[in-house]
Amino acid sequence: MVVAPTPAVAQEEQKPPVTVPALTDWAPESGSYAYGTRTRIVADTGGERRVAGTLADDLRAAGHGTVPVVRGGARAGDIVIDVRPAESALGTEGYELHAGKRLSVTGATETGAFYGTRTLLQLLARGDRIPAGRTVDVPRYKERGVGVCACYIHVSLPWLENLVREMAYHKLNQLLLELKVKSDAHPEANTWGYYTKGEIRRLVALGEKYHVEIIPEINSPGHMDPWIENRPDLQLTDSDGTKQPSRLDITRPAAFDYYTSLMDEYAQVFTAKSWHMGADEYMLGSDFAKYPQVLKYAQDRYGPGATPQDAFVDFVNRVHDHAAAKGVDLRIWNDGLTGANTVPVRTDTTVEHWLNVAVKPSQLIAQGYAVMNAAYSLYLIRGGFHSDTASLYDQSWDPRAFEGEKLTSARGVTGAKISLWPDNGRGETENEVALRLWPALRHIAQATWGVPHPDATYPEFVARGTAVGHAPGWRDLTRVPVADGTYTFGRSFTASVQRTADGYVTLRSAAGCLAISGGRLTLNVPLQPGVEATWDTCDATNTLQRWELEPATGGYRLVNAITRMALTATDDGRIVQYPPDQRPPAVWPLT
Repeated sequence: MVVAPTPAVAQEEQKPPVTVPALTDWAPESGSYAYGTRTRIVADTGGERRVAGTLADDLRAAGHGTVPVVRGGARAGDIVIDVRPAESALGTEGYELHAGKRLSVTGATETGAFYGTRTLLQLLARGDRIPAGRTVDVPRYKERGVGVCACYIHVSLPWLENLVREMAYHKLNQLLLELKVKSDAHPEANTWGYYTKGEIRRLVALGEKYHVEIIPEINSPGHMDPWIENRPDLQLTDSDGTKQPSRLDITRPAAFDYYTSLMDEYAQVFTAKSWHMGADEYMLGSDFAKYPQVLKYAQDRYGPGATPQDAFVDFVNRVHDHAAAKGVDLRIWNDGLTGANTVPVRTDTTVEHWLNVAVKPSQLIAQGYAVMNAAYSLYLIRGGFHSDTASLYDQSWDPRAFEGEKLTSARGVTGAKISLWPDNGRGETENEVALRLWPALRHIAQATWGVPHPDATYPEFVARGTAVGHAPGWRDLTRVPVADGTYTFGRSFTASVQRTADGYVTLRSAAGCLAISGGRLTLNVPLQPGVEATWDTCDATNTLQRWELEPATGGYRLVNAITRMALTATDDGRIVQYPPDQRPPAVWPLT
């Protein structure tokens, strides 16, 4: 008997629809689901209606029209949101999606149902007809994340909001933010680039809507210079009497009280049940021998056999206990755990492993620690190292592959994240970082939720990401609101406005290009408020000559692409940069 070949169209229908992460459990059925003008979202309980409300917002933002949320029975073309706690096999984040005459999304929890709606949005990104079929989709790892260090420089809120939406769209659930919140308790620490409490509340609310936990970090006891540069009384002093503005003196009770008071103030705006204290690179470029008071502290507390590292671990544990008393878990980086200590870190501390040191991930897991993979190979550094996403994909990288060790089991591994660091703050603009980020973000979503290698080649995987597009509500931050040309900025100056390749503008006059080039540098960025803008020799590679034209009533604000401070005019006619909450930005009408 000769079997006729299956038609190409039928073969295509047998494949899972295109999503990121890819669907690995797709059972095709005959027919299709049709989304149309009569579609409603059916949801009854409070959790179901919250999911439905977010979905309705996103359908509208994605150009699919206004869809009513209703209670009761479903009809053909409807979307049904169903939260069934009894479906325990789906876990806390898994879901079942069934497309037929109507489309149903079922989760054991509100979060699971929410992730089912992310898949639905991706399916609709390719058209209003979805092939009939069923999938049960459950994540392989519970922590799937991104880390952003806005720890010295300021990363704009719209950029971070884009990130939260993109993370949720790809089923990532954890955003670590190392940043400075403007402090009421410690105004001496309010050097730029901080965020106001109102800005953080707005971002956290977005994260809660999209099921992205936003975990704050204040790195300590090293890298504390953003907080203690004006507090020499809290700085560690070496044996030569030299103050160390980046190192907190862990032997001083006042230092611990200062740090925990910052934690308490952050709790006013962050709702996460985790706190990241960093705890990396405390002795970077030095060693404990330069600080004999640290050894004395350890021996006074733990006996003559104690080591300086025990004093460091003691500080970590005291921070742990402060967090735990408020129902918050502690997270740290791994490189401080060198094995030179006799006092152990509390075992309910999550260790984020980024650097290959003496104590390996397998040892940490054997000792009872939960370990997250934050490998250096997943880093994106401004003006420096960038993760080779194509190579990682070709290697079928997954969260068991740590720096220095590949585990045979995922036991004890919470998941993985990519990390963005601003080591050379002027090395790239935010928009340039975004271009590098999206492929890496989609890859980490795939590697932590599903199988690490769903497509035969990396270009095919990239095409998968292109097909699903950006999240609903994502803003194109490269759009310039005026055409290239010569404009007069109020009564201040006339300049040629030219769009840059990364979506900012340069302002060119006979005197040169407008720039911020003076003042004290932090991470190679002039972050000093009050610095005057100057007309410098034009240089297309100089990111400090790039500006964002921000629409405002009556004209435009000028925000530097790197410093993220806006220009304002002084009474004596100078044009200077300031954080917008310190001085109202100037608004220039353009003619």
